[in-house]
Amino acid sequence: MMSKHNHPYHLVDYSPWPLLGSFSVMIMLMGSIKWFHYYNNNLMLLGTMLTLMIMFQWWRDVTRESTFQGLHTNYVLNGMRLGMILFIISEILFFVSFFWAFFHSSLGPTMEIGGVWPPMGIEPFNPMHVPLLNTMILISSGFTLTWAHHNIMNNDKNEALKGLSITVFLGILFSALQGYEYLEASFTIADSIYGSTFFMATGFHGIHVLVGSTFLLINLIRMKNNHFSTYHHFGFEAAAWYWHFVDVVWLFLYISIYWWGK
Repeated sequence: MMSKHNHPYHLVDYSPWPLLGSFSVMIMLMGSIKWFHYYNNNLMLLGTMLTLMIMFQWWRDVTRESTFQGLHTNYVLNGMRLGMILFIISEILFFVSFFWAFFHSSLGPTMEIGGVWPPMGIEPFNPMHVPLLNTMILISSGFTLTWAHHNIMNNDKNEALKGLSITVFLGILFSALQGYEYLEASFTIADSIYGSTFFMATGFHGIHVLVGSTFLLINLIRMKNNHFSTYHHFGFEAAAWYWHFVDVVWLFLYISIYWWGK
């Protein structure tokens, strides 16, 4: 296909996935509203299933383009790197809004919540228990991911697989412990501004951990199938950048919400 063009850019073929993906995400979000207001999650589950199916097929097509068809040239990769950087910047600004709401409310607590922070009646988590354990897990996952990346660069597939497998396991372990923490919480998202900011910030971070773990798992499967080389592994790089971003956000969450805001 590239032999027919006198340029290094990838002119993508027509694809149904962007449009269908938009509709499936809309169904999922509308289903979330139905779940919140009417306690019926069937539409949300349908939207989630459709979104996952489209993600699988879209990822499959991108993998074919890059690995088997050779369409991701250096120019294309540079554009994808820039796109990933801009995406992570937008994610940073997304979390800035939650931190802004938290500090705005905690530094000047109003009389509606008793003029104190945390508000009266709220029993916050002990930062030395599960939150500290989760912090150590995410920091460790950053090291194991860097280990995997280093071994990809050195063309040591077995060691790279070990590092990436441990990283995926640590991501799943983090999500399980956060789920346990939520089950044991003495307050809910409806309990004043504290509950709202806590569950919005940590909950969206938890969603990012799930997305990042899925991203890394896809790369683990691709690595086992020899899709990466020493010089051509942007899929792994993008997942690594995303995971390190998730790590850094958690450190800010732990220091500000769990420890300082206690």
